[in-house]
Amino acid sequence: MEKMSKGDTLAMRNKYIGKSCQLFFRQDPLKVVRALGQYMYDEKDEAYLDCVNNVAHVGHCHPKVVEAGCRQMKLLYTNNRYLHDNIVICAKRLVETMPKGLNTCFFVNSGSEANDLAIRLAQIYTKNKDIIALEGAYHGHLTSLIDISHYKFSLPGGTGQKDHVHLASLPDIYRGKFNTTEHKEEEISHLYAEEVREICHNVRNEKDAGICAFIHESLVSCGGQIMLPRNYLSEIYEHVRNNGGVCIADEVQVGFGRTGKHWWAFELQNVVPDIVTLGKPMGNGHPVAAVITTKAIAECFENTGVEYFNTYGGNPVSCAIANAVMDVIEDEKLMENACVVGDYLKKRCMMLKSKYSIIGDVRGVGLFIGIEIVEDKESRKPNPEAATIIHRWMKEHHILLSVDGLDKNVIKIKPPMIFTEENADEVVSTLDKVLAGLEGSNDLTKDNRYYQSGYCKMNK
Repeated sequence: MEKMSKGDTLAMRNKYIGKSCQLFFRQDPLKVVRALGQYMYDEKDEAYLDCVNNVAHVGHCHPKVVEAGCRQMKLLYTNNRYLHDNIVICAKRLVETMPKGLNTCFFVNSGSEANDLAIRLAQIYTKNKDIIALEGAYHGHLTSLIDISHYKFSLPGGTGQKDHVHLASLPDIYRGKFNTTEHKEEEISHLYAEEVREICHNVRNEKDAGICAFIHESLVSCGGQIMLPRNYLSEIYEHVRNNGGVCIADEVQVGFGRTGKHWWAFELQNVVPDIVTLGKPMGNGHPVAAVITTKAIAECFENTGVEYFNTYGGNPVSCAIANAVMDVIEDEKLMENACVVGDYLKKRCMMLKSKYSIIGDVRGVGLFIGIEIVEDKESRKPNPEAATIIHRWMKEHHILLSVDGLDKNVIKIKPPMIFTEENADEVVSTLDKVLAGLEGSNDLTKDNRYYQSGYCKMNK
């Protein structure tokens, strides 16, 4: 199965692939040669439990999804300028999961393309340019999206904040500008929403124009697995719409039932966006994505006289795969699984929080969990060094997690939707061992005594 040694593969990557395309675990990168379900396998056929791959939404290489793609590829693989059943069936199924009024689909290849198109739709519909986004947000890698993604443009060497982009504070109730040390959650929602109202007011006064759009991840992933406070979006949507703007819900990382309670994470806030963007989970790894909006916005786009065409968006193969993914979600009751297993996992992580001073917060819903690593519970000061070590040591135990957040101190858990309670037990029991070793060490460096001792490898 392996065509060359791991060392040769790494050497060729270093020679031919751009250095900005970084690897996980750069000091000891993982070479994967196959995957199945919630497991990935390296060149030695050793299994790693995948706790972070929200792309393989219904499990790596799900046989029904693979078969659907293969079957359609043998028949026809062309663009959507021809009539075909798959695209209209896929559109109908997506619309049926949405609130009333969100009834028109555009198909694209990726979440980045979906968000770029959403902004274009908003600009044409509102005739405004100014966009409000959240601190810590990430919406994609296209130039238009880097401009609105604080997670990217604020980095050293980043492009910086553009004049038409306005940042609202990350609504983090644990360690944000307004948090639970001083306020109740209901007050926190209002205080964060007031920032958006102020931005709208300032844009109106300074530019004599309204807002184009407010764009948000329905659960903030790269910003640190942040749950939006209760009623946060309902207040903001009102402010934005009163000032001429539309509301865009980015469901690229958190949609398709990941919350366990709804198909879409924005539903947790009891709001109806004007535009919804979908991506990663839709094709279980195959490049397919979509934008869903209202007839009024779609018709305004049509009236520009500029045709919208995407060579691969909505092709028969991609739509066959997307339809198969939705079949699996429904047939295997994966939303219910996300709810049950997610609750179980969160409760077990909360037990670790009560045991270890290094865990400041455990938050999330369904199979979307964040563990905030801090220096101590009282100060809530972020501890990125410890988070990085946990990340690496868990990999030594063959469990794959990731670290993110504004301060790179949040352990992210967002596995395939087929995750089980047994998988949750393995993650938590292993994390328990790692945290015990970490809290017993005074040296949070790459070569600390816990790592050198071989404890990780001996206790797999």
